[in-house]
Amino acid sequence: MDALKAEIAVKRKALQEDPALAHRPTKYMRRGDLERLKEEREREEKEARERGRKAREDEERRQARASSSRPRTDSPTNVASTSASPAPESAFNISNEEAVRRLRAKGQPIRLFDESDKDRRLRLRALELIEEKNSERHGGQNDFKKALEDVENVERLVKDQRVQEEAKDKGKKKESKEVEAHQVLDLELVKTDPDKLYPIIYYALKRTLKEWEEWMDERPESVKRTMQGKLAAATQKQSAEYLKPLFKLIRARNLPSDMLRRVAEIVHYMQNRQYQKANDSYLRLSIGNAPWPIGVTMVGIHERSAREKISADQVAHVLNDEVSRKYIQSLKRLLTFSQTKYPPDDSTQLMG
Repeated sequence: MDALKAEIAVKRKALQEDPALAHRPTKYMRRGDLERLKEEREREEKEARERGRKAREDEERRQARASSSRPRTDSPTNVASTSASPAPESAFNISNEEAVRRLRAKGQPIRLFDESDKDRRLRLRALELIEEKNSERHGGQNDFKKALEDVENVERLVKDQRVQEEAKDKGKKKESKEVEAHQVLDLELVKTDPDKLYPIIYYALKRTLKEWEEWMDERPESVKRTMQGKLAAATQKQSAEYLKPLFKLIRARNLPSDMLRRVAEIVHYMQNRQYQKANDSYLRLSIGNAPWPIGVTMVGIHERSAREKISADQVAHVLNDEVSRKYIQSLKRLLTFSQTKYPPDDSTQLMG
């Protein structure tokens, strides 16, 4: 232990006598020294950038002062000063807000570099004098501009008149549609001219469906919020959705002849408030009037006796597919609503 202490004392004495040994370079550096060097380098770079920026700003300021000290021969201020009758300051004494507003309206900068409020007013006055001279010189252009504006006004009036005429035409078309919707269907058209049945059926069913929707909307809120009221509204919306395939077939004039006849009967009796007869036509459309199962008209590959006596209208169309079942069922709902809103004069015509 004493030998170790003696060795340490010898080394310490050697370092004190030769300071170069204490600062000899090493290939390792402490993390703190690295961070300190990095901070010093960043600080020097930042100071250099600041000095460069200040030097550029000073140079730009000197150049601006030198350019402003030289007389401007083409500036609007000098044009105003060299005009024959320059306006005195008292004659053009406007507020700074008004000067800013006018300059902005002309698309000019509201203030130039090192420009005072007085210089700005003089520049505005010079711009206005230049515009006045140009307007006097190009008076014909102003007349042409006025003529163009007149033409545009005339075109606008013609366009408005055309829009009004189109609105009137639409109103007339709407009135014609309402007339067709109120037109009572004649069952004789089934034999004479079936094509005339399609628009009458279409608008009659559409009108009834629209009245049903308005009936639902006109109910008081206390009724709408009840469970029964919500179910009624859902039934109306569901029926409107189910009737879309039927309306599509009617617009395409693609209904089978037997279905067209039954639907025409339903619409005819519904318009005449003969709901019992309309219900009978609905039953013949939905379940038929003969106990023949579906497909009985096309049994086998050979013709059979009395084959022509089995007509297709005796087959239940409601069994054809799901889409047909839905819109035929919706027709019955329209009948029920029409009977509720327009009850018949004769109670015997009520549906059971």
